[in-house]
Amino acid sequence: GMERRRAPAAPPRYGRRRFWDALYQREGAETREWLGGLSRFLPQLEPELRPGDRILVLGCGNSALSHDLYELGYTDVTSIDFSPACIAAMRARYARCPGLRWAVMDIRALAFPDASFDVVLEKGTLDVLMVEETDPWHVSPQAAAAMRRVLAEVSRVLRPGGCFISITFAQPHFRKPHYAQEAFGWSLRHAACGDGDAAAFHYFLYVMRKGQPLDPRDAALGRRLHQPPPPPAPPPPPAPLDDDEDYLFTIQL
Repeated sequence: GMERRRAPAAPPRYGRRRFWDALYQREGAETREWLGGLSRFLPQLEPELRPGDRILVLGCGNSALSHDLYELGYTDVTSIDFSPACIAAMRARYARCPGLRWAVMDIRALAFPDASFDVVLEKGTLDVLMVEETDPWHVSPQAAAAMRRVLAEVSRVLRPGGCFISITFAQPHFRKPHYAQEAFGWSLRHAACGDGDAAAFHYFLYVMRKGQPLDPRDAALGRRLHQPPPPPAPPPPPAPLDDDEDYLFTIQL
């Protein structure tokens, strides 16, 4: 008979809810740490936290981060993810921890009132917004807009004096311009983290403190992100939508 030619495997669609739901259903309650466990960055993180803090974890996935914080005495932790399968698994796993709350939510549209958290924490979640980007020097307008929308929501739900902590592989040169927007009303600093091994993969911890001024040099970096505007491209023909178009990043303009 005729040989069926196999299509090349598509890259994982990290932006699609279906991808994550399938992953969490397959793995069940196995934890997965995208950037290492809490112990790796606790020295940089702990000075920013106080025991009574109301903490929001963005894109918790099936990381043990929220529970590790709980065990350390930070007992008011709300964790959100856009995968219902993930949230159901985590809620069941940590049912015995009443201070851990779980909610299915889109990080671009947080269903919390203004100023409702002392700390917002993310580890590797914002990296997913950039996963389709091929050139870190020239971020697509779509990715920049998605990032801006999430960060505006983070700024909104932070109380004055609260902080946003972002743990990521993204180097300051590429990530700081997104964070250094005066509209968000926060200061910005970063520290490199690693295992003390020079060959180790380093990652970065960014701390944004609401209500503190941006360093003028960072503000200048932030202004450069949005200029010069690229020449307008002709609009592509509308693609037929299938029910898989449940993008995290389809920006509603």
